[in-house]
Amino acid sequence: MASINTNIAAMTALRSLTSTNDALTRTQDRISTGLRVNTAADNAAYWSIATTMKSDTSALSTVQDALGLGAATVDVAYTALDEAKNLVIKIKDKLVAAAQPGLDRAKIQTEITELQAQLKGMADAATLQGQNWLSVDSAAAGYNASKKIVSSIARAAGTISVQTITIDTTSMVLFDSNAAVAGVGILDAYRNATTGIRYPTQPATPAATDFTIVGINISALTDSTADLATLDGYIKGADRAITELAAGATALGAAKARIDIQQTFVSSLKDALEGGISQLVDADMNEESTRLQALQVKQQLGIQALSIANSSSQSILSLFR
Repeated sequence: MASINTNIAAMTALRSLTSTNDALTRTQDRISTGLRVNTAADNAAYWSIATTMKSDTSALSTVQDALGLGAATVDVAYTALDEAKNLVIKIKDKLVAAAQPGLDRAKIQTEITELQAQLKGMADAATLQGQNWLSVDSAAAGYNASKKIVSSIARAAGTISVQTITIDTTSMVLFDSNAAVAGVGILDAYRNATTGIRYPTQPATPAATDFTIVGINISALTDSTADLATLDGYIKGADRAITELAAGATALGAAKARIDIQQTFVSSLKDALEGGISQLVDADMNEESTRLQALQVKQQLGIQALSIANSSSQSILSLFR
């Protein structure tokens, strides 16, 4: 039936054209943003998952920064500790040389004194971002020998937690300015005059023969049996300090290796998350470009169909001529 009140063909063509225009708009949005899920309205589930994953990816970027700073702090401490070991080796060499009878020990002490001063200056300078693991004050408020480096994040049952790498710096402290313990660092702790072993608990009143590495003074020593025994204790103390310094450097080296491994893991994890986000929300540009061309053709055909449908009512006029 031909009707001038209702043009069924035009209405059908208009609905088809409107649908095509909506699809074309969505396709153009995907091409311009590169996303097929840009808002929650596009796909609520995918959008929610991707938003959480993007949040975790951002947090992992911060973790990478924290690991980098932690690695730098460890490097500073290791460099200073390794150099301290080399200086103590030089002190030990001077002490061994001083064991030779007849040498001017006062002149040798001049060199040792310079090395001792260098040890203190170097330990104090081993600071990064206000952190110094080698020259400390264990009496300071908030002091903790266990240093934590943010290493990663973990999500379980919708709850996120921060993971850390803990480094115990007790074995690598060179100087401790805590007056209550009279120094417990490798270089400022009192040692037994005979064995050179560092006292685990500092004596309230050190014996006259007890000594510290930075307090060694051989300028007044003679070739007497007692003085040579004292010198022998100094040599043993320096040797044990070298062993302790090497142990501290080993601990730092192991921590640095773990941080390096963690940095690689976090980088890979971040890449995996970004890949997962891409799979959920990114548009396939090859597919979208093909769809765009098809919709453009379909739009042109829809316009022509609507034009033909609208013109059909004009043919009714010819019936009344």
